[in-house]
Amino acid sequence: MSTNMDQVDFTESADATLSSRKDVSLLAIMWRHPSVFWGGLLLAVMVVVAVIGPLFTVDPVALNPIKRLKPPSAEFWFGTDFLGRDVLARVVHGAQVSLVVGLAVAVIAVVLGLVIGLVSGYIRWLDAVMMRVMDGLMAIPGILLAIALISLSGATLVTVVIAIVIPEIPRVVRLVRSVVLSVREEPYVEAAIAAGTRTIP
Repeated sequence: MSTNMDQVDFTESADATLSSRKDVSLLAIMWRHPSVFWGGLLLAVMVVVAVIGPLFTVDPVALNPIKRLKPPSAEFWFGTDFLGRDVLARVVHGAQVSLVVGLAVAVIAVVLGLVIGLVSGYIRWLDAVMMRVMDGLMAIPGILLAIALISLSGATLVTVVIAIVIPEIPRVVRLVRSVVLSVREEPYVEAAIAAGTRTIP
């Protein structure tokens, strides 16, 4: 019985030590890099505003010409614009759109860039072709690409995401490809190939 109790106490102390080390390491990172803390805090504020903000604001596109160009007050915290729309409601709505676009761009760019970078770094005969395509995409100015896409398909949220994703994919591809090329030359990879592991030429 005492042995089981000792084991339980040891497990609990080990878990407590591990959690305290994680807390200390996280605090140390934030202390050494205050930009991480402030950036995370700003992102958290934006998420909270985007989630609960619409519960306390009016319709961001509702027109009220009688109350146009009102200064900040108890009724309109940020005032109104030249069409009488509540500026605070429009800021909250803009936070929602910004978070959706940012998250979509990050996910799509990382997924596509990871796949293309892995294939390009692992299959050598595709590397030259894919890298020339990525160079071509990086040579296109982002503003001109956005203007061209909007003029062709209209100013929609999907068009904005595509216009931002296309210039970001080559950056992820190059990073992943460089990591794959460095890992290919590691001794354990060469040993696996020497032992007869099948690879793609």
